[in-house]
Amino acid sequence: MVLGIIGENCSGKSTLAERIKETLGGEIITGKDYLRMAKSESEAVSLFREKLCQAILGDNIIYVITDQEHVKLLPDGAIRILVTADLETIKERFTARMHGNLPAPVALMLERKHGMFDSGEYDYRFDGVAGDAEAFCEVLRRVKCCRENDFTIRRLSEDERQAALDLK
Repeated sequence: MVLGIIGENCSGKSTLAERIKETLGGEIITGKDYLRMAKSESEAVSLFREKLCQAILGDNIIYVITDQEHVKLLPDGAIRILVTADLETIKERFTARMHGNLPAPVALMLERKHGMFDSGEYDYRFDGVAGDAEAFCEVLRRVKCCRENDFTIRRLSEDERQAALDLK
């Protein structure tokens, strides 16, 4: 299963990704980590897309995304999860990340980017401030089971159809 954890800086994406990994297992890939897969960017993108496609019904890949351009890398069948937080919380978390000092240009950048993912299409929206990560992981576990069962049923139907053709 491929999970795209999408959201602004300091919205709670990494915390949710870690909880999903603890609960369901999987590999966390963040931002441009995929560039390590090859020497050239185009080759790395190609290999990463292939890896994501293979994981749709296989091992879990949790892709943490903070840039619009990376959302496009998610294949059909990936689960898109928007993680949100209010601007004040994002600023507080960013201030803590920067050891108590939030420079004015960084604050302006956060303000400018706030809400940048809001208009996208998502399978789920998770509140990175008050959301219940354990309950959300349980939902994802059920989704994974349903997807695996659906794939098995479709697979059996194809095999049965082929057996019928072989009898003719």
